[in-house]
Amino acid sequence: MNSKVKARQKIRYRIRKKISGSASKPRLSIFRSNKDIYVQLIDDASQTTIASASSRQKDIATQKGDKVSTSKLVGEAIAKKSQELGIKDVVFDRSGYLYHGRIKAVAEGAREGGLVF
Repeated sequence: MNSKVKARQKIRYRIRKKISGSASKPRLSIFRSNKDIYVQLIDDASQTTIASASSRQKDIATQKGDKVSTSKLVGEAIAKKSQELGIKDVVFDRSGYLYHGRIKAVAEGAREGGLVF
């Protein structure tokens, strides 16, 4: 692994020591690849994924736009799924990524969709 990946892993582990999700307040975890972005609502107590959304879903992938605007749509999609499940509060897990660009767009989209964190 290169030093950039190692640094992100160290930050990620440091964050995960401090936060965890439950059934009533799940963890909103983000994974960012070079092309796509994936978001999950995770219940750490039972180690299950409650809901997920990604930029590869048909309704999101067919829309034109750059990666930041697509990320905002992913945030809105996860907020909609969580509202259907009756989840309003979440714990935000940026997975070691800087709160900037696509990560910030996901958070803003989720907040606009009604999630509180």
